Amino acid sequence: MDDSDPFAAPHRQATPTRPLLGLTILVVEDSRYACDAMRLLCLRSGARIRRADSLRSARRHLQVYRPSVIVIDLGLPDGSGAELIEELAQTTPRVSVILGTSGDDFAEGAAIAAGADGFLPKPVTSVAVFQSAILSQLPADRQPGGPRVVQDEQIYPDPLAYRDDMAHVAEVLTEHTEDKVLDYVAQFLGGVARSAQDTILEQAATDLADARAEGRPVTSNTARIAGLVQQRLHAREAI
Repeated sequence: MDDSDPFAAPHRQATPTRPLLGLTILVVEDSRYACDAMRLLCLRSGARIRRADSLRSARRHLQVYRPSVIVIDLGLPDGSGAELIEELAQTTPRVSVILGTSGDDFAEGAAIAAGADGFLPKPVTSVAVFQSAILSQLPADRQPGGPRVVQDEQIYPDPLAYRDDMAHVAEVLTEHTEDKVLDYVAQFLGGVARSAQDTILEQAATDLADARAEGRPVTSNTARIAGLVQQRLHAREAI
């Protein structure tokens, strides 16, 4: 089924202030904080949003619905988002717009090489940048007609979503400490902390990633991250 909701109006027309009206965007993202940002961006733009938090969840969704746009984080708990991008780029009929997203400086090349139409570097907070990334890739028959009001607006995700991400990391570290999991924790926290402008936690995640890459012991790095995560969970404010 195309464009998700079978009970939605089939041909909602975009407007100058809501240029993505009528589109359904599937966001494949494991961070609650990043996903709340996407929710707000879609809300401001008129698009419907659906969310998958892993490759497995996304593939299950795509067996039933075909969204207009899919935004795929490259760092997911069960593999690289580049795998899903490559699959979708070769699928017929193809999703109209496939975008990669990541806070990793080197991720854009991987996303484009896998077949993505474009890339959204995290943090994604500008409504205008979000809308342009999608509209610039839509086929001609899906482009909204008439002038568009460019909204130079910034969105601010719910701090409680950041706490949800901290709880996720705390749970992961409690249950698993093997190398592969630590790589995921470093990648996940680095992106989330950067989006939330939590420079202390971002640096701790970078230090863990560097230690892993260089083959150094990571016990102290892991303990530092666990402590910082617990501080944020117990603080009255998320950041």
